[in-house]
Amino acid sequence: MQSKILHITNGDSLTNYLRELGFKDTILTWQEMLCEGPTIPKIDSKEFFEIRAKFLKDYYDVEYDFAALEKELAKLDDIDSYEEIDLWFEYDLFCHINMLGVINLLHQKNIKKPLYLICSGRVEGEKNLKGLAELSPEQLQQHYDNKVQLTDTDKELSISLWRTYCGKDHNIFKPYIVTKSSFEYMSNCLKAHLQRFPQQSNGLSAIENNILLIIRDNTIKSKNHLLGYSLNYQGFYGYGDLQMERIINSLSLFFNETDKGITLNRKGHEAILGQFNFANEINNTMVYGGVERIQYQYSSDENKLIKTVSHAN
Repeated sequence: MQSKILHITNGDSLTNYLRELGFKDTILTWQEMLCEGPTIPKIDSKEFFEIRAKFLKDYYDVEYDFAALEKELAKLDDIDSYEEIDLWFEYDLFCHINMLGVINLLHQKNIKKPLYLICSGRVEGEKNLKGLAELSPEQLQQHYDNKVQLTDTDKELSISLWRTYCGKDHNIFKPYIVTKSSFEYMSNCLKAHLQRFPQQSNGLSAIENNILLIIRDNTIKSKNHLLGYSLNYQGFYGYGDLQMERIINSLSLFFNETDKGITLNRKGHEAILGQFNFANEINNTMVYGGVERIQYQYSSDENKLIKTVSHAN
């Protein structure tokens, strides 16, 4: 008997957890990190995945598994066997950009099945925001029972946000921060995204600045120790080990590492105080969708991105 529901999950951990809990329907596991690297609007294309493969190899030395990708996406070819599609994505920016990509992929394939969202985040009785794979079986079942059907307006919003992300002007995100939708955490994620660009005050993104504050305010024994802190206290970003390690390594000019631990140096303290703009020294050329981050700086006063002077043509 064919499955009636297609589940699309945010990674292997959740897929394996759902199988352990007895989910028998078809599961498509989405293995990407679209919150970093170049993207183009048309996901359902060879060009898109070639662009992604080059990025992952260049930045993280990760080989793109095209065979595994084709196997997963082939589950969309027999779409008539499903009555609905359930999207399992979390509260953070990492998951939300992936979710936008998936919704747009379904749109580009002209798939019109009812879409439901199971999104974790705030959990009653819990202090911290929770990922789906961190939920107890009972909590996960409750989330599933309370899944939200996405409206046509939600889908149209997703299409607009994806096109904006793949475009050159990310200030277009600003009006969407206050747009009402079924995506409870979208506003937080869009704010977090804009603050990934260098701040005008010191040239560091919000997450980079936070890492320096962690070093200043805690006894950090090693880079691995710092990695653990940074992963646990990153707010709405949802970055993984590889991403956070890259960021920490790019900040090495701001701290000293000895056998006694990690401490801020003079530049680190100057950065936190906003005495100098270090964007050029960090020289982080990461691309977010259609924009290279070094081309813009984030103005907290105006709550918008300002074209970097050297890129103002």
